[in-house]
Amino acid sequence: MRPPPGTVRELADGWRAAAADDVLRRSYTERDLDDTAWHPVRVPGHWRSTPAFAASDGPLLYRCRFEAPAPPPGRRSWVTFDGLFYQGDAWLDGGYLGDTEGYFLPHSFEVTEALRAAGEHLLAVEVACPPQHGDGPRRNLTGILQGGDLGDPTGNPGGIWRPVRVHETGPVRIASLRLLCTDADPERAVLVVRAVLDSDRPRRVRLRTEVGPVDHEADQPLAAGSNEVRWTVVVDRPTLWWPHVLGDAVLHDVRVAVLLAGDGPGGPSPAGAGSPAPVADEPGAVSDERRLRTGLRSVRLRGWVASVNGERLFLKGTNLGPTRLSLGESTADELRRDVDLAADLGLDLVRVHAHVTRHEVYDRADERGVLVWQDMPLQGPFARTVRRQAVRQARALVDLLGHHPAVVLWCGHDEPGPAPAGRHVPPPGSGSAGPGDGPDGERRRPRAGEAGSRLHRAVGQALPTWNRSVLDASIAHALHEADGSRPVVAHSGVPPHLPQLDGTDQHLYVGWTAGDERRLATVARRLPRLVRFVSEFGAQAVPTGAGAAFAEPGRWPDLDWDRLERVHALQRAVLERHVPASDAGSFDDWRTATQRHQATVVRRVAEELRRLKYRPTGGFAQFLLADAAPGITWALLDHERRPKAGYEALRAACRPVIVVADRLPPTVVPGDALALDVHVVSDRRVIVEPAQVTATLAWHGGRHVWRWAGAVEADACVRVGTVQAVVPPDAAAGGHEVTLDLELVLPDGETLTNRDAATVAWGPRPRGPA
Repeated sequence: MRPPPGTVRELADGWRAAAADDVLRRSYTERDLDDTAWHPVRVPGHWRSTPAFAASDGPLLYRCRFEAPAPPPGRRSWVTFDGLFYQGDAWLDGGYLGDTEGYFLPHSFEVTEALRAAGEHLLAVEVACPPQHGDGPRRNLTGILQGGDLGDPTGNPGGIWRPVRVHETGPVRIASLRLLCTDADPERAVLVVRAVLDSDRPRRVRLRTEVGPVDHEADQPLAAGSNEVRWTVVVDRPTLWWPHVLGDAVLHDVRVAVLLAGDGPGGPSPAGAGSPAPVADEPGAVSDERRLRTGLRSVRLRGWVASVNGERLFLKGTNLGPTRLSLGESTADELRRDVDLAADLGLDLVRVHAHVTRHEVYDRADERGVLVWQDMPLQGPFARTVRRQAVRQARALVDLLGHHPAVVLWCGHDEPGPAPAGRHVPPPGSGSAGPGDGPDGERRRPRAGEAGSRLHRAVGQALPTWNRSVLDASIAHALHEADGSRPVVAHSGVPPHLPQLDGTDQHLYVGWTAGDERRLATVARRLPRLVRFVSEFGAQAVPTGAGAAFAEPGRWPDLDWDRLERVHALQRAVLERHVPASDAGSFDDWRTATQRHQATVVRRVAEELRRLKYRPTGGFAQFLLADAAPGITWALLDHERRPKAGYEALRAACRPVIVVADRLPPTVVPGDALALDVHVVSDRRVIVEPAQVTATLAWHGGRHVWRWAGAVEADACVRVGTVQAVVPPDAAAGGHEVTLDLELVLPDGETLTNRDAATVAWGPRPRGPA
């Protein structure tokens, strides 16, 4: 959203900061305080990027001197903080402006009289971002940006991380604006607008809304102070916005303006004696306006199957973490690039995981037609004191992002507890892997002997908790009340439990913390509700080339394992189950093995979920696209966007048409009977005909070949046949593999392949991974 009209000045220079203490707090707001010994600090920025505060958890005191002209008669002046991480108290020229909370929200304060009183000014702000690591419940709504598992958990993003502006409006200011497309089809689209207008006195205004060729106007009486106003704009025969796999992502420029009615001064001066008398309004003058871009579309989610403009769509996606952990220091190109990388993989969806990112990501998603699942910045258990603030920020999030057509789903809370069996593996003795939330929303330490109890975890899921039952319900209600046009998920990663038998989306780390990835097919058969939408899956892998320099490869095998676990997200115990370091002769061998394992997990899980298309799976989102900092993580791209093998594996699994079969077991023995169903999955919106499939089962010294041909319906998964064979006695000669090669030839001649393999052994079949 563009800044308001009128004189705008960004306060980017001259900022100084010092660590807060009780002495400085009493004087830092005074103009004549000598701050020459304070440290220069960048705004916008994060304080840890300044060497003097590189290890600081704050609070910090900020000061900035600036000059600004007095606003003309009939105009009002404001100071706006586009983003303070995480709480702030602001003062201007020794007068208190107010407090802020919420890192992604803009906060504005009127400074009209202060700017009229002098030409030189001092803006002083105390900024606090208390640490959120440790065993207790969280209180900062900062999500994965603080205390998360994608980098150093002791990091701190505190600071004035977005621009600070001094700007003017007329006598009526648009304090907030919410624009929602509540319905759209080829005949008409409906836009609902909600604005909070701050008026200097009782008056009448004219509200103008321009959407392309549509010019909608309405008269509106206002009281002095804050006024909530709602209106509807109908666009006939609209050009709709579509996800890139269904059509063109057409965007429309929208202008909402408040026009003065020219009703004369009237009424007393709002500031009392000594303030200039109100001047007569100039009829038709623009008091304030907002300009933004939107798309006209409708979205639905039924049984975890999404539709856009009435067209059903199987969602193939990934999770977007922050581009950098110091999100304010990401460049606009870096932010847009992450969306482009997802689109270039053939993905339809990005989940902005447990944080709110910068506007460049949402703008780019709108332009590229990539759908966005938007999380609130809540992850893990929270204290009871956050409920009111979380509800307030949920409503403000809709104001901030509601006009983006790419945003198709709101999610209130990621993994609220009890501790998930997914990617989070707490250190021994931390207590954060407890089976349930305590009475105050805290994650309770397990008693002796119960940490590994499946029964106890099941009981913990069934019992109500304050986070799931109260906090998340309140957030979901606020989101739905603010925006009834989009689906709302109260929380993510909550398995079926009483009384919520359906559960929500799932985090299924088969191939990582949950044994072999081949388990997914069994899980899907036994508990189909667990695969209706899988919003996280994957495995960790070591980055490619220079991306792993932080691990000091030259020390192999005596790496600093403790540091890699503590600072760089490595879950060594889990990785050792799948890729033992002792099996690798060098660091490069180990890295290659970890990437091979990650690629296998990513591809096979994505293929299996696509094979369950709409029966019952509505889609998936792999975890994670890219790192925000150097690490050994689930990301397919490192922090410099160098790809791991899993990147191309996800691309292969997300092609519009794939051929896939039941997995071979890890090991077979002579005499085993194999019966493997072969499927073709198509996301194309037209029939694929003819499609030719060849399956070749091969072993040492022999093979069988099957061939099928036919049509594949649009947007469908079709079983084309079954590979049936018995492993022959001579297959084990020399310890060879049995391989299954699939080939699909499309009508245009494009050829797609897929391969699976099993080791052949004599004697009893070895036990697979747990």
